[in-house]
Amino acid sequence: MAEEPHRRLAGSLRGLLDAGLATAQIRLELLTVEAQEEKLRLSSLLFNTMLSAVFLGFGVVFLAAFLTVLLWDDHRLLALGLGTVVLLAAGFLTARNAAREAKRGSRLFAASLGELARDREALRPRE
Repeated sequence: MAEEPHRRLAGSLRGLLDAGLATAQIRLELLTVEAQEEKLRLSSLLFNTMLSAVFLGFGVVFLAAFLTVLLWDDHRLLALGLGTVVLLAAGFLTARNAAREAKRGSRLFAASLGELARDREALRPRE
């Protein structure tokens, strides 16, 4: 009869441990899903950025060549100089935007951190 409370206590502790492990497993699975989503997002971003850079680069080169040929008789040096200035300015602007974006960072694991904060809040004693 004396072992009955010990069994109930052991059963309660096992149940509590099981619930804690289940919560930890769910949180780890959420972290894994978020990491996979971020990997896919970055892969897509990199692919689209590189592809757009290639197309825009070809477009700018052909535009510069077109304007140079168009103005060849009268203002060929002016056309080449303006094209160079515009392309360099665009390069510096996009480099500045890329640096600003890199400083801002991503919100990787934001959902997991929010869930963990809610878990901690739920475990705090109520007054």
